[in-house]
Amino acid sequence: MAKERIVSATEQTSDEEIVSPSIRPRTLNEYVGQSALKERLDIALRAARQRNKPMEHVLLHGPPGLGKTTLAFVIAAELGSHASVTSGPALTKAGDLVGTLTRMQDRDVLFIDEIHRLPAAVEEYIYPAMEDYRIDFTVDSGMHAKVVTINLKSFTLIGATTRPGLLTQALRTRFGITHHLGFYPQSDLLAILSRACGIMDVGRVGQGALNMIASRSRGTPRVALRLLRRVHDFAIVRGDGKIIEATVDAALQLESVDSLGLDALDRSYLRTLATVYEGGPVGVEALAATIGEDGGTLEDVVEPFLLQSGFVARTRQGRRITRAGADHIGVAFRGERIDEKDEGPPPLFGG
Repeated sequence: MAKERIVSATEQTSDEEIVSPSIRPRTLNEYVGQSALKERLDIALRAARQRNKPMEHVLLHGPPGLGKTTLAFVIAAELGSHASVTSGPALTKAGDLVGTLTRMQDRDVLFIDEIHRLPAAVEEYIYPAMEDYRIDFTVDSGMHAKVVTINLKSFTLIGATTRPGLLTQALRTRFGITHHLGFYPQSDLLAILSRACGIMDVGRVGQGALNMIASRSRGTPRVALRLLRRVHDFAIVRGDGKIIEATVDAALQLESVDSLGLDALDRSYLRTLATVYEGGPVGVEALAATIGEDGGTLEDVVEPFLLQSGFVARTRQGRRITRAGADHIGVAFRGERIDEKDEGPPPLFGG
């Protein structure tokens, strides 16, 4: 089995302990970051409570690990209701959706992660459920077919996706609030880490150490909390339990995470682009084949942060490395061509 990337924003099994219910914010005031979205949600929640109606449906899109699931629980708590969590791939047939919706109570929240992966046959049942709180379910077939209408309790659907372009127009237009979640600034990550330290009883931790963790967290709260746990474990086993800057540096060096939060796969991507393809342009599938990774993994997991950091440019002809990207991995950038420095060819795999 391939080793899970510590800086990957996708959810991992180890995150269940790190992002426990006690660490998740319970109210909108406790939720850090995404100020524009918080203001919009605050207005919608206040209006829903005053009308004694469910809040309108919400679509959240953006890279993984930015708090979309957490927001679903926060909204449910603000409404005084229950949140049910599922995902598009888990709803393989209409019966799965019907079973989930019929268990919903008034003003409950249904959170569907990866909603862009809903099968078309299941998506058709979502439309009347969102608009009229009912499902028209066909039983039998042929001349014995009949339509059974199931009335539902009023609920709020929160959909989350990393690929909003794959949503059908019919589904997208049924959401009242649509918002893109962006990467977090370091100040917000620092606030999240400080709060987590108090809840996790981390003990002695220096402000400079937290700044170092925040700066390597790729603008992603999930990554920040994961790095904090790894550093804390390292401090207990290899140090005196105190988290200082030297501890952070040693712990993350062991995990192959550099000063900007790039790991071995990120650097392999940049190095392959810079040396094998002479800086680009090159298509993502060619890069994936050379590195030995899946093209979708590179596009969804690796590239967003490299693009955000200005290390890679995505053009019509393909991917190009930028001067900043070339400088970071230690190769010379010369216009549209990138040549290796005199250190010998670095490996395509590894640090």
